[in-house]
Amino acid sequence: MNSYIQIFVNAFKGTLDWTYSSIVFEVPWYTNYFWGLIVISLLVWAIEVLFPWRKTQAIFRKDFWLDGFYMFFNFFIFSIAISGIYEILALFFSQLGITSKSVALITPSAWPLWGQLVVFFIVLDFVQWLTHRMLHKFSFLWQFHKVHHSVKEMGFAAHLRYHWMENILYKPLKTLAVMLLFGFEPEQAYIVHFLAITIGHLNHANVKITWGPLKYIFNNPVMHLYHHAYTLPEGRYGINFGISLSLWDYLFKTNYVPEDSGTIRLGFPGDDTFPSSFIAQNTYGFKDKD
Repeated sequence: MNSYIQIFVNAFKGTLDWTYSSIVFEVPWYTNYFWGLIVISLLVWAIEVLFPWRKTQAIFRKDFWLDGFYMFFNFFIFSIAISGIYEILALFFSQLGITSKSVALITPSAWPLWGQLVVFFIVLDFVQWLTHRMLHKFSFLWQFHKVHHSVKEMGFAAHLRYHWMENILYKPLKTLAVMLLFGFEPEQAYIVHFLAITIGHLNHANVKITWGPLKYIFNNPVMHLYHHAYTLPEGRYGINFGISLSLWDYLFKTNYVPEDSGTIRLGFPGDDTFPSSFIAQNTYGFKDKD
């Protein structure tokens, strides 16, 4: 038991130290997720301000500061708090003889780096797309996902507004996918992670981008706005589940964009009684089952 406690403490301290080192610029710039998130956020926000899709939406839209706090909570604070748990699980599985290399189905280490990164990006995105569908399909999971869909005015920071329980679901599935297909993350995986953050921010931003013919491959703000629509097509529990790629929605017929005015109502039926504070939103799924 003491060894597990020590592992938890060491992992917690290590993640905390790494975050602090990022803040004070003591880590390589290309792996500095703290300032990377800030730079990407400011750039996408600037695009919103200069080229707004919904002209009447305020620069500091409804829940702007709440969503800003969510960004740092989900990306850093929660990761620090939970880091020790993942280290303990890794030790547990290693004691059972289960390691990333032992379960990997392919060994792409001999591939060119660009090939590793492309496959890594596609695999992670598909896992997230599939998980996203689950969050909508199953009522227990939807209770948590309502936090993300409680956004009433869309902006870049809404990207990382989600219940902490989604981290519990997403991260193990993404880790499992990487283990099964790679056994490891490519050396330059930070390129994929920063790309995903940028695309996610843009998809939630108050800008009108469709990418032309590439809309059938990459997700975009017009498509994702409809994902947040208050009124869904009859018989559908959700639409446009794509994270970075729209490809999966077109392949599995979950795409839906009937128009592109950007003026649709956002949210979900019953959201008028949904909690507005951070604490209440993050305890909601454990006590409300409407």
